[in-house]
Amino acid sequence: MLLNYKPDCKFFIGEKPCKYKRLCQNCEWYSPFKFKILIIKLAATGDVLRTTPLLRGIKRHYPESHITWLTDSNALEILQNNSFIDRILTFNLENILRLQVEEFDLLYSLDKEIRATALAETVKAKVKKGFAFHKIGNIYPLNKESHYAFMLGLSDDLKFNINQKSYQEIIFELCCLNYERDEYILNLLPEELEEGKRYLYALGVRENNIVIGLNTGAGRIYATKKWSPEGFIQLANKLNNMANTKILLLGGEEERERNSIIKKEVEFDIIDTGTDNSIKKFTSIIGNCNLIVTGDTLALHLAIATKVPVVAFFGPTCHQEIELYGRGVKLIANDGCPPCYRSECMRKPSCLDKMSSEQVYKAILKVLASSGRIIEQE
Repeated sequence: MLLNYKPDCKFFIGEKPCKYKRLCQNCEWYSPFKFKILIIKLAATGDVLRTTPLLRGIKRHYPESHITWLTDSNALEILQNNSFIDRILTFNLENILRLQVEEFDLLYSLDKEIRATALAETVKAKVKKGFAFHKIGNIYPLNKESHYAFMLGLSDDLKFNINQKSYQEIIFELCCLNYERDEYILNLLPEELEEGKRYLYALGVRENNIVIGLNTGAGRIYATKKWSPEGFIQLANKLNNMANTKILLLGGEEERERNSIIKKEVEFDIIDTGTDNSIKKFTSIIGNCNLIVTGDTLALHLAIATKVPVVAFFGPTCHQEIELYGRGVKLIANDGCPPCYRSECMRKPSCLDKMSSEQVYKAILKVLASSGRIIEQE
């Protein structure tokens, strides 16, 4: 039997029936590719999340586009259930081989690292924007609009002192798209958000509580982004004097010991939410908070994405690049030392260690007041 199949349909798989279980001939679901776009944005997870506003800009400019996003497996959960993305691929050998064959109308290559840029160099696309890997052996910008983003990696003065653009402004400019202060896109299913609510209820949190999450870590690459355990202990004790408030400890596996120390040293029974939660469960916990206190790390981006107000502190990284969308306050360490992006600080105490719990506490009161929360002291 000779079949009339249509491999140009976005639902066509080839090795098995499509999700509609229909043969191609006269299929009502036939939807041919019209404009194929590949986004290469692999890591880190927080960076992948803060790149998602780009999807709205793409769809405004290319409303009938078919979008494929290539990312690391660690960031896969962040992109799931995203209606703007037609296909998510993880960075592995099978998909690298696939992308040597498949053709695209437009490529956005957004990482400045060798594996991503080398792949971008070899991908078959009619137009390429962002970064690729030159045959001479170095990364280079593909289009003139990406020169500014490229120079941010070469000039400390530009990145640390001169630049006032957010990360979103920079990547929209790189991609030749109009930025309309587009928000992050992170779609938790209702049952996933409810999981966090049930989990917190089991830990003693009730709907009428003011829930404040203290995210105590900042990853291992830039350990200097962390505030001291002593700072969190002092802050937690201050917050405990606020009526009807529940204080949560947040973090990942790397914060297990740190959170254990904080829980032991505070003067009340602080709620430890655990350090082994999946990204989606961690997100659902954050999404059920009224405010998050955090450094420049994944929890900050998850709070922004779930529209939870934040008090965010910055020391060695650039606060200018973070867009809070009017939902929070930035506390910027300023002791004459510019952002350094160092993994270890030679100065004791570090810029963030000099930040007082009183500063953070006052910022929390300000943010809660702006969101309509009246705070009473016990």
